[in-house]
Amino acid sequence: MTRTPSPADLARLERLACHPSSVEVSHFNKKSDLPYGLRVEQIAAAMNEFIDFLSFINQQLATRQIERLETMLMPANFSSIVGEFMTSAIPKHCKTLVKNTYHNGHPDMLPAGKYPNDKLQHGTEGIEVKGSRYLKSWQGHNAEDAWLMVFCFSGGRPTDKIKGVLPAPFKFRLVAGAQLKKEDWKFAGRSETSRRTITASVTKTGYQKMMANWIYKAPDLA
Repeated sequence: MTRTPSPADLARLERLACHPSSVEVSHFNKKSDLPYGLRVEQIAAAMNEFIDFLSFINQQLATRQIERLETMLMPANFSSIVGEFMTSAIPKHCKTLVKNTYHNGHPDMLPAGKYPNDKLQHGTEGIEVKGSRYLKSWQGHNAEDAWLMVFCFSGGRPTDKIKGVLPAPFKFRLVAGAQLKKEDWKFAGRSETSRRTITASVTKTGYQKMMANWIYKAPDLA
C-alpha cells in the first residue's frame, strides 16, 4: 500500500523540483545531421541555459511561496516558452543562425545574413522549433516544408495537485529533428462544438525521419 506523503515530504519534493539537472553532451548523438553549421554542443549549451533560467525563476518563486512556473502556466503556454527560449538561445552559441525577427515568422531561426534585418514572413530556409511534453504526435499550425526540431520534456502541470501528482523537476527527455515535407504532416480535425485551433500533426513517416536523426536522448530513453 502506497503511503500518503506527509506535508514535510511534499515540501522536500517541492524544493527538489526547483533544481532541474543539466543535460550532458555525452547523451547527444554526434552523428546527427544538423543544418547550417549547427553542432550538438551548441544545442546542449542552449538547453542548459534554459535549465539555469527555470531553476533560478522557480527558486525565486519558492521564496515567496509561489508555485513553480511550469505548474502555474497553461501547458501549451509553457511549451511555447521552451520553444521560444531555444529559438533565442541557440543563435547565441551558433553564429550561423539567427532568430527570425518577423512576428510569427516561419521558420523560427534563419541562416545568418541571408535575409535583410534577419526578417522573413514565410520561407523554407531555416529551422522551425517546437517544445512538447510528448515523445511523438508533434503538432504545428501549418503543414509545410520545414526543418523541424522538437524539444521534448517532462514537467509539472497546473492539475498536478488535484490529481495527486508529486512534485518533480523539469527534465529534457528527447530532441529530434529532420527536414520534413508537406506530406509528412496531416491536419487534425475537430468536432463542431470544439473551440480548439485546427492543427497539423507530424505523420508516421515524419516521425520516423526525425527519430532516425535523434539529437538528444535522456539516459532512460537511450
